[in-house]
Amino acid sequence: MILVVAYSRAARATLRNVHDAHDGAVVRRFGRVALLEATELGAFLALRLREKHGGNVQVERVRPFNEFETVPERVRAAASAYEDREHPSTPYATFAAGRDHPDPEAMAGREL
Repeated sequence: MILVVAYSRAARATLRNVHDAHDGAVVRRFGRVALLEATELGAFLALRLREKHGGNVQVERVRPFNEFETVPERVRAAASAYEDREHPSTPYATFAAGRDHPDPEAMAGREL
């Protein structure tokens, strides 16, 4: 997919117009951000936005996130256990201390 971020008011208006005119090429739009299909049309629309608005438009290529392929089991298990905790206000670092869950600082230093 192609991620498009519109930073100026004019770029957001153009992105909105692109969405309205080419909704088949737009996977999802979140205000100033849109995901476009990774097709030639999607690339054309993204590049057109950047040509028109220059640095006020950022374009990135992204891949869908597959947690079972990318994320280690220990991290998925920790997320599940943390969301199932008894006290919702307990911060993760406190929750993980003394348990067999990854430390947040260690996770922050590891690439997926």
